[in-house]
Amino acid sequence: MIPITTCKGQRIAVFGLGLSGLWAARALEAGGAEVCAWDDSEAARARAEAEGIALSDLSRAEWSQFRALVLAPGVPLTHPEPHWTVALARAAGIEIIGDTELFFRERASTCPEAPVIAITGTNGKSTTTALVAHLVHAAGGKAVIGGNIGEAVLSLPALAPDVITVLELSSYQLDLTPSVAPDAAALLNISPDHLDRHGDMDRYAAIKAGIFRNMGPGDRAVISQDDAHCRQAASVLGEGARLMPVSVSRRLPRGVFVQDGVLFEADGEEARPVAELAGIAALRGRHNWQNAAVAWALVRHFGLPPRRLGRALRTFPGLVHRMEILGRRGPVLFVNDSKATNANAAARSLAAFEDIYWIAGGRAKEGGIESLRRLFPRVARAYLIGEAAEAFAATLAEAGVAHAMAGTLQKALAMAAEDAAREGRAAPVVLLAPACASFDQFESFAARGEAFRAGVAALEGIALEPMATGAAGGHAARAAWPPAAPVAMGSSA
Repeated sequence: MIPITTCKGQRIAVFGLGLSGLWAARALEAGGAEVCAWDDSEAARARAEAEGIALSDLSRAEWSQFRALVLAPGVPLTHPEPHWTVALARAAGIEIIGDTELFFRERASTCPEAPVIAITGTNGKSTTTALVAHLVHAAGGKAVIGGNIGEAVLSLPALAPDVITVLELSSYQLDLTPSVAPDAAALLNISPDHLDRHGDMDRYAAIKAGIFRNMGPGDRAVISQDDAHCRQAASVLGEGARLMPVSVSRRLPRGVFVQDGVLFEADGEEARPVAELAGIAALRGRHNWQNAAVAWALVRHFGLPPRRLGRALRTFPGLVHRMEILGRRGPVLFVNDSKATNANAAARSLAAFEDIYWIAGGRAKEGGIESLRRLFPRVARAYLIGEAAEAFAATLAEAGVAHAMAGTLQKALAMAAEDAAREGRAAPVVLLAPACASFDQFESFAARGEAFRAGVAALEGIALEPMATGAAGGHAARAAWPPAAPVAMGSSA
């Protein structure tokens, strides 16, 4: 845990007692703050109280006594309307921040030399975050990962100059972190998502670009050049060493780019091939090539040796629920991409396969699956579940795509597995890529993915991949960090 000493002696309100809120309360108390914690959920309050967190009904509190409100990222700050705690805090004139803001303030106060990498974007954040940590360790350094990837940032070990903290940051977290100041940061992509929480694309994009707002001349801003919103974010930085462009669609005169599956570094004079990405199962598809290019650009900022990094890319095991290959039954491949909670994310896995028996549906995002029409020829048949089933069926029917109303994930899997085995296509793939949030039938995308993994594991005659034989947890990376014997960062090899 990282004790928050910067709030010592202050009275702090904490609202939202999920993972981040519980750790914020613990870290504040450990640093000497007086914490008044609350949640709208009786069950969440009971869990917090059982863990020794002091509860205080914030609806009856004297807000002028608080120095700050630490708000959980899942609690509405602006849209569709501010939460009642936000309104009370604003009326009292106190600041509203998140646990990641506490982290950056503590780092600035107690260990500013502790290196930090921060990663954001609409899609690919978790894979890139895990890949960065994997590369750091494989190249001889030490890293810990946290933030939106599943480990609350304040639950991480104490800050240290020789350990890189790698943070996945969502737009919700960035909106509550005015002091964000990483040594290296990346913006992967920006596409419509969470607009119910941010109002419109301009505000959403501005929040994402805010990851760079406090970077200094010696810091590195890694920004995709394949996305108009990202290019706009890059334009505010100006020219110079701070910006490191990446692309998977074109050669760059300077930066990191991928061409024909080969990763290049370019310095303005020459472009050097540094790694072969084609054939790496955990980095299948152009979107994963982008993740690899961004991760490479981030870790190279810390002087890590390219030869080790190139070898390390090939040993990256990937993450559960992100284009996770579960196993085969005869020629049929089973792939779990439960993390594809919007159409853009689903497009990435649909583009990576053909002869797809597609399981889709849940709680739809704005636009549904209209943007996926160009990929429909890859779909042999779709199996629709959840609240979005009827709307998705209408889109597929208009496009002439065969589909079935399955209703539940269990039924969809059974139908897809049977059809894929019977129809004799060349390379059939049963793919869970819902293009939807999970909250109509599951508590999270991870719970949905675990249900799919369990269903596939129960199929008669299935040959599972080694990492698919047991539940690995929602956001967890499938790599063990740190390695047994790390060596000095920057060593040559």
